Amino acid sequence: MEDLVVENLFSGNNQVQIQAATQLSKLSSKQRHRLAERGIISPLVSMLQSQDFEAIQASLLALLGLAFGSERNKTRIVKAGIMPILLSLLQCQSEELVELTIAAMLILSSCTANKLAIASSGAIQLLVEILNNNVTCLSLQARLDTIATLQNLSTCHQIIPSIASSGVIYSLLQVIHFSDKSTELTEKAMALLETIVSSSDDSIHETAAIGGAIRIIVEAVEEGSVQCKEHAVGILLNICQSCREKYRGLILREGVMPGLLQLSVDGTWRAKSMARELLLLLRDCSNYGSTSKQSKHELMEQIMQAIDADGEKVAGSTLRLVEEMITKLST
Repeated sequence: MEDLVVENLFSGNNQVQIQAATQLSKLSSKQRHRLAERGIISPLVSMLQSQDFEAIQASLLALLGLAFGSERNKTRIVKAGIMPILLSLLQCQSEELVELTIAAMLILSSCTANKLAIASSGAIQLLVEILNNNVTCLSLQARLDTIATLQNLSTCHQIIPSIASSGVIYSLLQVIHFSDKSTELTEKAMALLETIVSSSDDSIHETAAIGGAIRIIVEAVEEGSVQCKEHAVGILLNICQSCREKYRGLILREGVMPGLLQLSVDGTWRAKSMARELLLLLRDCSNYGSTSKQSKHELMEQIMQAIDADGEKVAGSTLRLVEEMITKLST
């Protein structure tokens, strides 16, 4: 069976190759990896240049099977020259092939050795354009895969400036704005946005300058999943730390205090820490950083004074929430 698959893939006959690629997908992981050692990646990559939908689909699925769970095969596939072909497929008219191509990029980008090659191919700009232009057209899985691919690439610090300058910040904010704040999609978008924002002051200022951006992030603090809230408060903290005088008032005006108070008690360990640090930054005083030895009770009382001083319109329910937070923090 294995010998026949190899022979058919190298045969050059379109239908025979399609059949072999389809059979390859049905083989065990050990068999597929054994065949990769025999050079079948090259004819599979060549099949992607066919004008035949079935051939492209069968080849992509076979390559996905070879890449899954094998760092060596992921590297081989990229070295075989697949990236220019994948970029071309990203621009084809078939949504199914576009989504399969994004899935292939996701798997290939998870390999450290491939990241720079993928980034230098021009993939980042195309992925951002797809996310931006098809924010409501792509399937949920495809949008998740697109963001996850960019997140994979962002783990290489050399690549982050390219991602940040691609226009992705606006695209991510659009995804977050138009999605339910508690979904995995919003969580992934917020995680990538935090990675980008924490990379440079330019990214911080670009994010804050986008109309409605701070409001969108504050809404995520209030309505997001546990992880989404953590990333959202991290973004706000980065923004405020970059220039407290410029951004403190903008953040306060979006009504962030109730969400921060809640997060300072009920969030993840990291979210609690960042929420409390942001609360200190938002206080109307000049001695930030001098209260580290003060009790939590005193800290929260000062936060309440800051709210009053800032003229926040605090409803009765919010006051009860704050009192609850102070009680919890003081135990």
